[in-house]
Amino acid sequence: MHEKIAILEDDPDILKLLSLNLKEAGFKVRQFSRGGDFFEYILKEIPDLLILDLMLPDIDGLEICKKIREDSRTSQLPVIMLTAKGEETDKVIGLEIGADDYVTKPFSLRELIARIKALLRRKTPPDEDEIIIEICGILKIYPSKYEVYVNGNKIALTATEFNLLQILAEGKGRVFSRDELINKLWSGEKIIFDRTIDVHVKNLRDKLGKAGEFIKSIRGVGYKLER
Repeated sequence: MHEKIAILEDDPDILKLLSLNLKEAGFKVRQFSRGGDFFEYILKEIPDLLILDLMLPDIDGLEICKKIREDSRTSQLPVIMLTAKGEETDKVIGLEIGADDYVTKPFSLRELIARIKALLRRKTPPDEDEIIIEICGILKIYPSKYEVYVNGNKIALTATEFNLLQILAEGKGRVFSRDELINKLWSGEKIIFDRTIDVHVKNLRDKLGKAGEFIKSIRGVGYKLER
């Protein structure tokens, strides 16, 4: 395991704790306490995942997440937000902007590392011949390339959005409950915030445009993908 994890956190104790434990788990770590320093870093190197604190001294964490998603070089960078307990509004906004997951302070290091591994595992495509998932000639999904096209136009999705779409497309016509989707996306790790899946589905529909209509809501149950 040699994935690079960038940590953007202004609390020196939390930064040190995260760095030590991630290194022990086999990751390479880059530490930052200011948003400006992080943006200078990604001009030279893109990490495999970012752990992002929302409360920073120079740039708001939500603004950082937004800038990451707007840059084609980092648009698919997996982002895990660190939020204070009870900041539900920030969680919603962060997910809507494009964060892949969140962990609430105080957090379990074991849970955080499990979520990191789950995101990285889903981010890395298998080495196999290209398989194309095509819906009505409009929506095309290339799992091994992590690419999605709508009417020939490439759509920029986050890792979680892509994984969610792939799950629904591979089970075309099948209804997936929110719990099923959570288990598939986060390897059974408990997601405290119930609206997480709903926010990711909303983002996915918005980005897919007309093809977003293929994703159907089943009231009181979950979601499915069909014509």
